[in-house]
Amino acid sequence: MQGIAAETFKTLARPDLIERRAFLNGTFIVREKTLAVIDPANGDHIVDVAACSLEDADAAVDAAQEAYFEWRNRLPVERGQILRGWGRLMHEHARDLAVIMTAEQGKPLAEALGEITYAANFLDWFAAEGERAYGETIPSHLPGSRLSVQMQPLGIAVAITPWNFPSAMITRKAGAALAAGCTMIVKPAPETPLSALALAKLADEAGMPKGVFQVLTGEAVPLAKRLLEHTRVRAISFTGSTEVGRILLEQSAATVKKASLELGGHAPFIVFKDADLAATVKGCIGAKFATSGQDCLAANRIYVQRDIHDAFVDAFAAAAEKLNVGHGFEPGVDIGPMTRSSVAEKCRQQIAQALAAGARLVCGGQDSPLGGNFVTPTVLADVTDDMLIAREETFGPVAALLPFDEESEVIDRANATEMGLAAYVYTNDLSRAMRLTDRLEYGMVAVNTSKFTGAPIPFGGWKQSGLGREGSRHGLTEYLEAKYICFGNLAA
Repeated sequence: MQGIAAETFKTLARPDLIERRAFLNGTFIVREKTLAVIDPANGDHIVDVAACSLEDADAAVDAAQEAYFEWRNRLPVERGQILRGWGRLMHEHARDLAVIMTAEQGKPLAEALGEITYAANFLDWFAAEGERAYGETIPSHLPGSRLSVQMQPLGIAVAITPWNFPSAMITRKAGAALAAGCTMIVKPAPETPLSALALAKLADEAGMPKGVFQVLTGEAVPLAKRLLEHTRVRAISFTGSTEVGRILLEQSAATVKKASLELGGHAPFIVFKDADLAATVKGCIGAKFATSGQDCLAANRIYVQRDIHDAFVDAFAAAAEKLNVGHGFEPGVDIGPMTRSSVAEKCRQQIAQALAAGARLVCGGQDSPLGGNFVTPTVLADVTDDMLIAREETFGPVAALLPFDEESEVIDRANATEMGLAAYVYTNDLSRAMRLTDRLEYGMVAVNTSKFTGAPIPFGGWKQSGLGREGSRHGLTEYLEAKYICFGNLAA
């Protein structure tokens, strides 16, 4: 271990939360084969973690199956007590968890702290929601019969989680699955295994029975494929790119698994001339640059009505230029490194292609003096719909501004994509806001705000942005099956 991450790790209250071993059937296991965890800000080696084998995946399924029957038969309030205890431990050790996240993922420490709170809230939410998995009574159409529906857990679930939100995407999935009475095997992204293993340690300390929650670290493709081959695995939950989601959905189809997929975004951010300029710029900065732009909710196409276009461009660029770029552990940093070098390279390619096609560079654009995975916050104006940056998700701190004239025009342009996760609308015209929320083909629409996520809301997209919902009562149903029951001959 070396560099700034190593120095910051010395400040941890719980250095044992830096766990290098995978978590299988209630035990932390060492493996001869390992996977290096790298600080994306400077390329420093942090630690090596166990790289699980295909046999470990098989063993995890066996353990999850054995644990399932006892876990599903516990009272919902008993499952909830363990989830709440897990959440309390996350709150108690929030700074340590955030430090670990910043070291391996790169996001600024303040954002990492925010994610830990966000993640713990899912455990609290689903601890209560599991007690409300209500069934129903159906008025009978059969003489002397009584009809009902019970909601029951579906079995073993597998979660394949991303590197951009390495804690929250675990608890959003595991909180729902475990509250429903399912067991869960988590395969975290290879870039960010430490956050997942730290959560596993706290789950164990909260009294999680062995086999109920497991974390397999290692290469994603072979482990995911092996887990999905098991017929006893009844559900998959994945957050990541649409391309990978298609592959996992195809692999799941062979055994007809229930699939919850939170996939790519290509969010439009629509600004009308009657919007408050200062509030809109502030909201757009948040929607574009949170998590250094590495967010499926990030504003990717910023449509500004022509009447205020130039004023918005100037104000937005001035705000973007004030964003500080640096290592996530440095005070005052707003933009950390891209977690993957491929993300940084995609940003550079989109900038170059847009400029070559006639876009105007308002600020940024140059390589960061920090080099490596750092990308300077960039604002491009006069972007057109045929440019690469307007057709593909950016996933970095590069903002594309496109002018528009009429409401109907911008709705058509915003909907002209197979992505449909989130959209933003800024206007002071209530009737217009209502029309747009009706006509935008997105699973989530935020009006005059850039903050709308949280445990109570049904997070998910339309079209090729995913299947199913996470969070809210709808997130719980992803791990439940409806069982219809008919009692006959009651009249006798």
